[in-house]
Formats: sequence, structure tokens, C-alpha cells
Amino acid sequence: MGVIKDKIIKLISEMPDDVSIDDVIEKLYFKIQVDSGLKELDEGKGIPHNKVEERMSKWLEK
Repeated sequence: MGVIKDKIIKLISEMPDDVSIDDVIEKLYFKIQVDSGLKELDEGKGIPHNKVEERMSKWLEK
């Protein structure tokens, strides 16, 4: 089996027996988004925390 298929099978097997298809899809989508974000950070595409604070300062109250 492929690495990705093995990861998906492991993720699903760790879920409760009464899991719904919607729950599985939601979990897989969440994992895809997290993995994508981590990959971007590894590639240096992230925004430093202080820059985020600058951009968000008009919406955040201190």
C-alpha cells in the first residue's frame, strides 16, 4: 500500500466504530489543511507572529 493510503487507514481506524461518513470526511479535510499549513511553514511561507499582530491590530483590542 502507499504511504498516504496507510495514513488514511490509520486515521480512520483510530476513530470510533459509530463514526459517520461526514465525520471521516471532516477529519480528513482538517488533516489535509493542517498538513498543507505545516508544509508552507517548512518552506518559509509563513508570516511571523509580529507581522500578524501588525496586520490584525486594527481588529484586536489590547
